[in-house]
Amino acid sequence: MIAIVDCGMGNHGSIQNMLLRIGVESIITTDIDVIKSAEKLILPGVGAFDKAMDNLHRIGIIPTLNEQVLEKKIPILGICLGMHLFSNNSEEGNTAGLGWIDAETVKFDFGSTNETFRIPHMGWNTIDVQQASSILDDIYDESRFYFVHSYHVRCQSSACVLATTEYGMKFHSAIIKDNIVGTQFHPEKSHKFGMKLLSNFLNS
Repeated sequence: MIAIVDCGMGNHGSIQNMLLRIGVESIITTDIDVIKSAEKLILPGVGAFDKAMDNLHRIGIIPTLNEQVLEKKIPILGICLGMHLFSNNSEEGNTAGLGWIDAETVKFDFGSTNETFRIPHMGWNTIDVQQASSILDDIYDESRFYFVHSYHVRCQSSACVLATTEYGMKFHSAIIKDNIVGTQFHPEKSHKFGMKLLSNFLNS
């Protein structure tokens, strides 16, 4: 059973619909018993970091998520804001993140570049695969995914960087640590490549 964790912010229905397209049923839930019985977890999100963390605290599922992910090693996929929540903190606010990956969520900073890049980064872009992983089986450099974000995760260790993307600078667009995987892009909006990534996650 696949549980899509509802942090109160995001496009949960789009993810559920994409899973149905690949023949997989899922449940959008905050129910602790359902989360505990799930074989795989997906944590999506769109919006503000602090608000999402406040919602998770309010509904009281963080201890359950910690148990499932850190102790029982249940695979989890974080999408966009969901991936941000895996980090220690965010420049967007003051609330601590889940801290599952030693990383921080930062706003785009293009430094001294003379080019103009719009924020949010929105639309199709490619990835540069940094390490082998079953979640990227048959997904190669230059595969195109859909992005919409103003912040991105910056990992402290290169061992956690699964893929990077160029947008005025090189940023970490997919991360991994053991059973924890995150994507800055939205696989549920990324057509065949997104469908393949979700299939890989579910079958790994």
